[in-house]
Amino acid sequence: MVTKLLTILQKALSLTGLVLLLSFSTWSLPATAASKISPQLEQQILEVIRKHPEVILESVQRYQQQLERESQQQQQAILQGFKTNPQAFIGSSPTTSAIEDKIVLVEFSDFQCPFCARAHDTVKEFIANHGDEVTLVYKHFPLTGIHPQALPAAQAAWAATQQGKFWQYHDALFANQKQLGEELYLAIAQDLDLDLEQFNRDRNAADRAIAEDMQLAQLLGLSGTPFFVMNGEAFSGAVPLEQIEAILAQVRNS
Repeated sequence: MVTKLLTILQKALSLTGLVLLLSFSTWSLPATAASKISPQLEQQILEVIRKHPEVILESVQRYQQQLERESQQQQQAILQGFKTNPQAFIGSSPTTSAIEDKIVLVEFSDFQCPFCARAHDTVKEFIANHGDEVTLVYKHFPLTGIHPQALPAAQAAWAATQQGKFWQYHDALFANQKQLGEELYLAIAQDLDLDLEQFNRDRNAADRAIAEDMQLAQLLGLSGTPFFVMNGEAFSGAVPLEQIEAILAQVRNS
């Protein structure tokens, strides 16, 4: 009987995951779960939990491992997509040049991230050396939980994109990263001769496009910036130029 109940419990945990973990702490099931389980079976399950708490830990570990496997599979599918059909993922994101017959380097970045600022200088040098072969694509991934100016900066950069000045605005934001704020956003727009009325309207309309970039980053399982994908090869952090060069050589031979 105990073996049978353990099997039932494990199956239930595989479906409800952490919901049943919470039920262990309160000795009661949520209303939605309870509606699917008879009172008699519920009592049997709870009795097994009391006698065999290790089942909870084992099942939760299996559940977490399953989520990790699914996340890795999803990430690999997206990375393969970057390699075989990059335009489907690039969409309307700014690029340094046309992508046809080019190696595509996609960057997920945050204008307030200090590591992104360091990577910016390296990537700029890399593209200066290989712009005839490699196209850089910028994706917004503002880490709003730790960088309060990341989203406003991304909105301003997106607005500059609508007037054909993304890369100039992008460079100015990183060059003045310690001064991020409304005064800087307007000053850069003025320096670049942007139409300020349009700039302000576009800033207010930027959230949808930024959210699409962030959703793609989340599907890839990203938690930090910068993150790069070069023809399906992923790497992250403020990596040295030599490492990017090595990845380029690897991509050329793949």
